[in-house]
Amino acid sequence: MTTDRKVAVVTGASQGLGAGIVKAFRDRGYRVVATSRSIQPSQDPDVLTIAGDIGDPATGARVIKAALEAFGRVDTLVNNAGIFTASPFTQFTPEQYQANIATNLNGFFFITQHAIAAMEQQGQGHVVQITTTLADQANSSVPSVLASLTKGGLNAATRSLAIEYASRGIRVNAVSPGVIRTPMHAPETHGFLAALHPVQRMGEAEDIVNAVLYLEDAGFVTGEILHVDGGQSAGH
Repeated sequence: MTTDRKVAVVTGASQGLGAGIVKAFRDRGYRVVATSRSIQPSQDPDVLTIAGDIGDPATGARVIKAALEAFGRVDTLVNNAGIFTASPFTQFTPEQYQANIATNLNGFFFITQHAIAAMEQQGQGHVVQITTTLADQANSSVPSVLASLTKGGLNAATRSLAIEYASRGIRVNAVSPGVIRTPMHAPETHGFLAALHPVQRMGEAEDIVNAVLYLEDAGFVTGEILHVDGGQSAGH
C-alpha cells in the first residue's frame, strides 16, 4: 500500500452534499473514506465505504481506524452528516431532541477526536464542519432551535479547535449554508425556500462543494465560518 496520496473522510456521504463532496475529492486524486447509515459498497478501489450510525460513538473510531488501515493516513475530515428539524420550540419531542444531539453533535465529536489524533501524528490535517446560517441569523419563518443549538455549537467548536491546534499544523473550519437544493427538500417547497434568501434562489450542492474545496486549499485560513447562504447572514 502506498501512502503518498491524500485521504479525505466524509460523513453523510451517500447522497446530496456528501456524495458531491466525495466526487470532488476523488476528482482531485484523493482517496476517500465515505460513511453513512445507508451507504453501499463502491466499485472504486480508492473509495472505502463504511455503513454506520455516526451518532454512535463507536462509529467514528471504526471509520478512522479503517481509513488508516486501508490508506495509511487521514488528511481531511468533512463532518457533513446532519439532520434538520423545524418545529415550534414547545412542540419538539424528546425523540427529535435526542436525534439531533446524536447526529449533529455526537456525530461530530467522536469521529473528530480520532481524526485529529491521527492528524497530530502526521503533523498536518484539516477538519471542516457543515453547519447552517440559521445559527447566526434566526428566521421566524423557520423556527428551528435544535439547528441553532447543535449547529451553533459546531461553529463555536470550530473556532475553539482551530485555536487549540493552530500551532500543530491542523486547520479547522466550517461552511455555513443557506438552504441547498437536495433530495431532502420536496419540489413544492422550493418557491418558499428560495424566497428565504436575499438573492431569491436556493443554493446548489456545487456551491457547498466549492466552498469545501476553497477551504481545503486555503492554508492561511483557520477558525473560519464561511457563509454560503445567498446573503442570509447579512440580513433580510
